Amino acid sequence: MTIGLVFLTVLMGVIVWWLLRQTINVQPWQAQAALPAAVGAAAPRPAIKAALWVFLGVATSLFVLFVSAYAMRLGFEDWTPLPRPRLLVLNTALLAAASLAMEWTVHAGRRSDREGVARGLVASGVLTAGFLMGQLVVWGQLHSAGYFMATSAATAFFYLFTAAHGLHVLGGLVAWARAVLRVRRGPDPAGIRLAVELCATYWHYLLAVWVVLYALLVSDGIGLAICSSTPL
Repeated sequence: MTIGLVFLTVLMGVIVWWLLRQTINVQPWQAQAALPAAVGAAAPRPAIKAALWVFLGVATSLFVLFVSAYAMRLGFEDWTPLPRPRLLVLNTALLAAASLAMEWTVHAGRRSDREGVARGLVASGVLTAGFLMGQLVVWGQLHSAGYFMATSAATAFFYLFTAAHGLHVLGGLVAWARAVLRVRRGPDPAGIRLAVELCATYWHYLLAVWVVLYALLVSDGIGLAICSSTPL
């Protein structure tokens, strides 16, 4: 179990490091090349990105606390895994596709391709909504099978992990909606690029967190599974 937790922690750290490297390597003057620089316009950009990373740090701390509590509770003898919902695989694929769509949108923004940005945002929004709907369907399946929050510690952690992640996804959709409105308001290459880059960073982070949580949910091979190998 300890080896599994260390592996997941290292994996999360590598992904977050890569995201931070991508953000730092963005050159602010490139985002402003298409428009004359407004006086004082560049100053807020680093602050906005720094604020995002502060929020991601707080969110990471929250998930680490949840995982730590889970690791301690897992050692009790009464731990009983619940059946594994098949739909989790599809939901994971939808979130991965949404993250890829956001990355494609970033490249469209760098080309000042407003139509491409609009299509990318729509695709990522639809895929993300599909992920959330899929998670709700999983909850419905568990409820129908008699697995409620108070049924066992495993079901409680399943709902806790998926609910916490789902709330963060909903928060991301608020930023996504703001990016869509910015695109619809008219040509603003620098502002649009900044908005989609922030959204892409957040979506990649959501995917990284979900990969770790998914491993906790289903990877019974390393002794961490909340769900058993029995499908639901």
